[in-house]
Amino acid sequence: MPRPIHFELQADDPDRAANFYRDVFGWKIQKWDGPMDYWLLMTGEQGQPGIDGGMSKRSDTQQFPATTNTLDVPDVDEFSEKIKRHGGDIIMPKMAVPRVGWMAYCKDTEGNIFGIMQMDPEAE
Repeated sequence: MPRPIHFELQADDPDRAANFYRDVFGWKIQKWDGPMDYWLLMTGEQGQPGIDGGMSKRSDTQQFPATTNTLDVPDVDEFSEKIKRHGGDIIMPKMAVPRVGWMAYCKDTEGNIFGIMQMDPEAE
């Protein structure tokens, strides 16, 4: 059964937001060494309940809500089809997140946006 595995925040000033979450909650935050500006949010120790997340700079053309949850799925293509069959939409089709996996952004029947992620360290 797919479960939430990641959340994303958007920030006008990612450094200011990083300081806030570090100071208030003690999160560990580091800039991702990937092809885009993205910060990794570690919210606790491995093995504890909860999930980690990420943060990006908010843009003027932001099409996603301020917080987006991502679900772990075994196959992005299969779940994209299931989402469409059950009245949802794919708003950003399958794309590679290099060295992490395959991702798509979707909208449910109520207009809620969420991501689906198929882990694959060979994705490029």
